[in-house]
Amino acid sequence: MTLIQQAQSHGVRLAPACALLNLHVRTYHRWMREGEVKADRRPDVPRPAPRNKYTQEQRDEMAELCNQPEYRSRPPAFIVADQLDQGCYVGSESTLYRVLREQGQNHHRGRQSAPQRQRMATTHQADGPNDIWSWDITWLPGPARGVWFYLYLIMDVYSRKIVGHEIYPCETGELACEVIEKACWREHMAARDKPLILHSDNGSPMKAATFLETLYALGITPSYSRPRVSNDNAYSESLFKTLKYRPGFPANGFATIGEARDWVHGFVVWYNVEHRHSMLRYVTPEQRHNGEADRILAHRKQVLEAAKAENPQRWSGQTRNLSLPDSVTLNPDKAVTC
Repeated sequence: MTLIQQAQSHGVRLAPACALLNLHVRTYHRWMREGEVKADRRPDVPRPAPRNKYTQEQRDEMAELCNQPEYRSRPPAFIVADQLDQGCYVGSESTLYRVLREQGQNHHRGRQSAPQRQRMATTHQADGPNDIWSWDITWLPGPARGVWFYLYLIMDVYSRKIVGHEIYPCETGELACEVIEKACWREHMAARDKPLILHSDNGSPMKAATFLETLYALGITPSYSRPRVSNDNAYSESLFKTLKYRPGFPANGFATIGEARDWVHGFVVWYNVEHRHSMLRYVTPEQRHNGEADRILAHRKQVLEAAKAENPQRWSGQTRNLSLPDSVTLNPDKAVTC
């Protein structure tokens, strides 16, 4: 109580001070009303058991009932329902679970020794363009409800440049082979010594035997997201949102597949050459991919430094950081906070 009063005299509120000492505010107020308190009586306060708590004998009877031959392989919900059909109420489902857990009889059952642990996200690091590609397939609305065109889109993780795209009337592993072969030819991947990592989700075209054989022939290492975790392929998902929220996107559908191809081609040209990406310090993906971004950002830095030298009173600190990271990590490990 003395420590709390000292903290309050220095401006600390009562609730945080009590929480720091693991003391409830109401307990502190009660002690203040009682006057002088010689010792902490909380550990010695009698705490009677709830009136509706089952006795130990009744709990043993529940466990014995659950272990009978007709119930030993049944869940508590079945046991409660069957006993009700017989005109007997033994307890609630949660009570049976609690009793079985106390006696060590509530555990994982199955051929596996224990439940599988959660898989960690696949992590890769790109130190330059054409180190890691991310790709996926999205549906584009067609001329009628239920009719779709399929957009195959490949993106470079380091520079955010779209390195390959095609639109087909269906999604198959054979068509995916065509898309990746054209992208590798366009980016001159055969002349590179460093292997390429191609990241995707777990769709059937991504794991088709024909597509995997093509990747092995091209020297590409496949990488996959965790099942049912779309965030592991966040680069492609973000690009699809940019595409479908682009002004002029025909949300009511494309009349023909040729119209869809023309529109997507215009989007790719705009995205790579004209679009100043916010995650790239507002340089275009093409400039980042070709190595021009460093020169452009260095020029911006010089302009800022000259403006600061001319009017230093307008800056309270350093000029804006315009540098780009030397590497980009796909699904970086999350920092553990204590």
